[in-house]
Amino acid sequence: MLRAWAQPMRPIRLPEPSAGLSGVPDIFESGFASAIKRAVVIGNGFAGAENQCFGLIRALGLSGRHSLYRVTRPRGGINKWLHWLPVSVHKRVDYLIKRMYGYSQFQFIAPETSGLSQVLEADARQIAKMAHQTFEREGPLLVVASGRDTISVASSIKQLAPENVFVIQIQHPRSHLNRFDLVIAPRHDYYPLTPHAQEQIPWFFRRWITPREPPDRHVVLTVGALHQADSAALRNAASIWNDELATLPKPLLVVNVGGPTSNCPYGVDLAKQLTAMLQGVLWSCGSIRISFSRRTPEKVAKIIAKEFSDNPKVYIWDGEDPNPHMGHLAWADAFLITADSVSMLSEACSTGKPVYVIGAERCTWKFAYFQKSLRERGVVRPFTGKEDISENWSYPPLNDLAEAASRVNQALTERGWRIRT
Repeated sequence: MLRAWAQPMRPIRLPEPSAGLSGVPDIFESGFASAIKRAVVIGNGFAGAENQCFGLIRALGLSGRHSLYRVTRPRGGINKWLHWLPVSVHKRVDYLIKRMYGYSQFQFIAPETSGLSQVLEADARQIAKMAHQTFEREGPLLVVASGRDTISVASSIKQLAPENVFVIQIQHPRSHLNRFDLVIAPRHDYYPLTPHAQEQIPWFFRRWITPREPPDRHVVLTVGALHQADSAALRNAASIWNDELATLPKPLLVVNVGGPTSNCPYGVDLAKQLTAMLQGVLWSCGSIRISFSRRTPEKVAKIIAKEFSDNPKVYIWDGEDPNPHMGHLAWADAFLITADSVSMLSEACSTGKPVYVIGAERCTWKFAYFQKSLRERGVVRPFTGKEDISENWSYPPLNDLAEAASRVNQALTERGWRIRT
C-alpha cells in the first residue's frame, strides 16, 4: 500500500439522483393488481450483461426484490467452438455427442462455476406459470434480460403470459422487437444503418446484417451500457473506501485495463504503449492505481506490473477481494481506460470526471462508432502520454441509467401499471 501525506481533498463530484425514477409510492397506486413489487432477471453468466439488468433494477427501486435466473450453455472441451449455435440447438448437439462418444473423448471438464450452481436455470414455462399463478396476489412481474442467449427465454415468457408480465430486453435482439414490451439498446447497435456502415457491407450480406430498420417507439436508445454505478452506489463506495483512498496523494489516476476482443484486438504492443505513455504523465500524478479485468491476458498484465511494481506512486490491485472498482469510481480524479470495454467506459463517463482512452484506433465496426460518439460528446479524450493529470476538465455526465428508468416507468404507466416502492 502507498504511503500517503495529507493534502487538500478535491470534492467528489457525483450526479444527484433524478427524481421520480424509482417508482411510485403506494399512495398513488390505482389498484393492488397494477403494482409491480418484484422482478426477475434473466442472465447469461457474464458480468457485463447481468450488471446492466441489476443497474436498471436498482434505478427502478426494485433492488433486493428480484430473483436471478440464468441461461446456461454446455461448457468445456468442444463446446467452446459451439457458442455460435442457438442455446437450445447447442444443448441438443451436446447431448447427442455425449450419447454417441461419451464424456472422455472430448474432455468435458467441468469449469469453475463461480456460484452458478446456486442460480436457477431459466425456464420460460416455469417463470410464466409463476407469473400467472401469483398475479392476483403479487401483481405483475417485471422481467429484465440481457445478452443474446436470453432472447428466446425472455420472448417466450412474454408469449406465454402476456397479461401478467412486462418484459424488457437489454441489448438489441436483432429481430422480432414486438416480442418484448421494451428494448433498451446502445445507439451503436444501430451502426449498420449508417451510410458509412452500409459502405462496409457487401451488398449480398446486407439482408443478414441487423438491425435493418430504425428504432420504433418501444426502443430506448442509450449512449453506452447500463451499470450499477449510480450516485447512491458511489456515495456508499466513497464511505466504504474512505480510509484507504481518501488520504492518497492527489490527483489520483485510476487505470482500468480490459482485454482484447474481435473488434478491439491488441496484445503486448498495447501494454508497451501504455507503460511508455504512463511514464510520461507520472510527474503530474499524486497516485496511480491499476486494475486488470478477468479478460486481461497474463502477458499484458505482467508487462505493466513489471514496469511499475517498484514505483511508490503506483498500486496494482492483485485481483483478490475486496474489489476496489467502485471505490476507484468514487475517489478517482481521472481515469485511463482501454477502449475494448464499453462497460468500464460507460461507468467512468457517468461520473463527470476526466476520462482518457487508449487503443480506440484499434476498434472496428460499431465499437469504433461508439468511441467516435464519446469523443464527439466531449466525455473522453485520447490518451497521448503528454497530459497534465491535474488538469480538471468536465462534461455533462452520461445519464443513460436514469433516462432508461424514466422510459420504463412511462411505458408501465401507459399500460396502467406502476412500480411499488
